[in-house]
This record gives sequence, structure tokens and C-alpha cells, in this order.
Amino acid sequence: MKKAELKKLLKPMIKECIKEVIFEDGILSNIVAEVAQGLGGTTLVEAQQPARPSFEDSVDRKALMEQQREAASKQREQLLSSINADAYGGVNVFEGTMPLSKGGSISNEPQGQGPLSDVDPQDPGVDISGIMGLAGNNWSAHMK
Repeated sequence: MKKAELKKLLKPMIKECIKEVIFEDGILSNIVAEVAQGLGGTTLVEAQQPARPSFEDSVDRKALMEQQREAASKQREQLLSSINADAYGGVNVFEGTMPLSKGGSISNEPQGQGPLSDVDPQDPGVDISGIMGLAGNNWSAHMK
């Protein structure tokens, strides 16, 4: 890539970033204050802080978001209940089924299976909590 092309690509992005920092982050007021101070003037320039939302505004937003979430959940439940009532004569075709423990991947080659691939993921396994009590206090004899 030539220098001119790189400059043509980067210049607008850098310009936008600088504008964003100067105007949106309040740096411009700090620059003006420092320049005024450097000129020897005794004028005080107070930097304006961006307006922060009040506590009431944030509570209102949270309440509004919660209401929207509840409305969406209610609408979803109504939609699913209306679909399920008519589908398959009211019979739940997925009753008693469990989700897959893992999915396969699409490939033309046969896939190998791991040593525990046929074990149910819900299987609690073997309880080994009492294994330390089997040897008693004499573990040094077992270490030899």
C-alpha cells in the first residue's frame, strides 16, 4: 500500500477521533482554560461537565426496561401457548426428551468418539470423598 493511499484512509478516521475527544469528552474547555491562563489573564473559565442523568431518570429507565421485558415475556408466552394448543392435537411431542449432550460437526470424514462418549452427562459418577479414610493416617507407607 502506498503512503498516499494509507494517508487517504487514515486521515478521516483520525480526524473523527480527534473531534470526538475534543468536543464530546470536554477537552476543548480545558484547552481554552489553559490558553486563557497562559495569556496572563485572571479570568476563570469553568469547564462544563456533561449532564449526568439524575437518580430519578435512571430509576424510571430501569422501571421502563423491566416493563418492556415483562411485556415481551408475556407476549412470548401467549404466542407459544396459542401455537402449542393447536399443534399436534394438543400433544406435547417433546415430553420426556432430553437435550443432546453435544452436537456433532459436519464433515465427510468419520469422527472418532471419546472414552466417555456413551456416558450420560447427568451421571454423577463414583463418590471418592472417603478415599482418604481407606489408608488411614499412614499415607507414607503407600507412597513407597
